Amino acid sequence: MTQAAAEIDRAALDGHDAFRRLVVEPCRPVVIRGAVADWPLARIAAEDGTLAAYLSRFDAGRQVEAFVGDAAIAGRYHYSDDLSGFNFRRQAMPLGEAVCRITAGSETETLYVGSLPMPHALPGLAEENRLPFAPPGVSPLIWIGHASTIACHYDMMDNIACVVAGRRTFTLYPPDAIGDLYVGPIDHTMAGQPVALAVGAEPGDPRYPRFEQARGRAITVELVAGDALYMPKLWWHRVEATGALNILVNYWWDAFPVGPDQPFPTMLLAMSAIAGRPPAERAAWGAWFDHYVFRPDGHPLAHLPEDRQGILGDGPDNARMVRAHAMRMLRGG
Repeated sequence: MTQAAAEIDRAALDGHDAFRRLVVEPCRPVVIRGAVADWPLARIAAEDGTLAAYLSRFDAGRQVEAFVGDAAIAGRYHYSDDLSGFNFRRQAMPLGEAVCRITAGSETETLYVGSLPMPHALPGLAEENRLPFAPPGVSPLIWIGHASTIACHYDMMDNIACVVAGRRTFTLYPPDAIGDLYVGPIDHTMAGQPVALAVGAEPGDPRYPRFEQARGRAITVELVAGDALYMPKLWWHRVEATGALNILVNYWWDAFPVGPDQPFPTMLLAMSAIAGRPPAERAAWGAWFDHYVFRPDGHPLAHLPEDRQGILGDGPDNARMVRAHAMRMLRGG
């Protein structure tokens, strides 16, 4: 049995401070009904035949990369059966052409254009369609396509996903389900992030026995045009867009930055240094990571006066000092 996501009334979010306090800080998915229902883009997308003309007002004439597949894949963009390639092709075309092909519909192809920075591809569109509680200074991206199924993946940033046209079903799994999802390669991906190969498999699939432990942990969210979903970073999500025309606008940002380095590449560096060591040594390093990084028992130097905690103190410059110390060690200094 799947679980439900928390919901919050759009009226409770009178700005980004309220959004951060009520939605972001708990680090759980939250549905915001009607978040963008008043956007001109949402109204025009619901009107037959007017979307292409509306978007053409803002079109900067950029080339975009579209995912194009045969109608037989039914919009399920994924790997080929042997994982060596993909079941779609990438095709460069002007954005206006992509929009016209999508809005015209087709019995022979499925087409999807995603992750377009709106200020670059459609300057002025974001100013006409604002999200009042969005993080300051964060530029939105737009996704336009036929019906599609995007393989289960995660984002390394926090995400507000706003459904502008069509309907979308998000199937979410928490970050700690990673071991049960049978994740694919991290360097041979469809769109940058590795995907969970088991999600969508039939019950009892012998390839993914551990996935049965994750099925009941899924959170299913049904969104209609105008709704939004906040997803914390590292939450797995499969996205099914079921309308003939589907538009999503999203905002990616790091809600809790603490220094110049991103966590994922930092993890890769730790992996290269530790993953191949014997199990007992890995366990020893695991204890150190828990103590210094994940801190289940609090700050590792809480027993010392703050002025004696050195670079591990909690001052505003400490992350920079830790990084500088690590770089000196990497250089052999």
